[in-house]
Amino acid sequence: MARFLRPSIRTGFVAGVLLLVCGGAAWLTGLPALFPSLGPTAYVLVERPGAPESRSRRVLGGHTIGVVAGLVCYWVVAGSGTLTAPPPSGSLAGLRLAAAGVASVGLTSVGMLATDLRHAPACATTLIVSLGLLSTLRRGVLVIAAVAVLVAAHHAGRLLITRVHPEDLSLGPSRRS
Repeated sequence: MARFLRPSIRTGFVAGVLLLVCGGAAWLTGLPALFPSLGPTAYVLVERPGAPESRSRRVLGGHTIGVVAGLVCYWVVAGSGTLTAPPPSGSLAGLRLAAAGVASVGLTSVGMLATDLRHAPACATTLIVSLGLLSTLRRGVLVIAAVAVLVAAHHAGRLLITRVHPEDLSLGPSRRS
């Protein structure tokens, strides 16, 4: 059991440290630089560092597609409103928000597959944007910047590990065998 617990603790710790960078930025600036889709992104980066979905190009590209699709669907379909103040049940505003969310995931999926920038957590990003939680152009740019900071922190951490403990570079499932 201890053999399996150690990699689990390491994954949780390192993913938390990555999010600490964005959380610190959010705390210091008052900007929403920490949002739900960063959690799955941090997990994928730590647990599967060599996997295609962990490549910087796919992480940044996927989230960028998610932001763009989310903004388009929010502005075109939802128009206004947000899930922070849910619309009344059965209302047109609620239907438009739901439709924006559904359409944004579809559009994001098509965009990621068409460009080979597949990164599943980007589907959470598109929902965050299309449901009115971070739905301005400025907030969209902030989302992409936060993802870039997370990716940079991951790369910096891996670089540090290779210098201090080169034998510990692999943090993914291959260490468990």
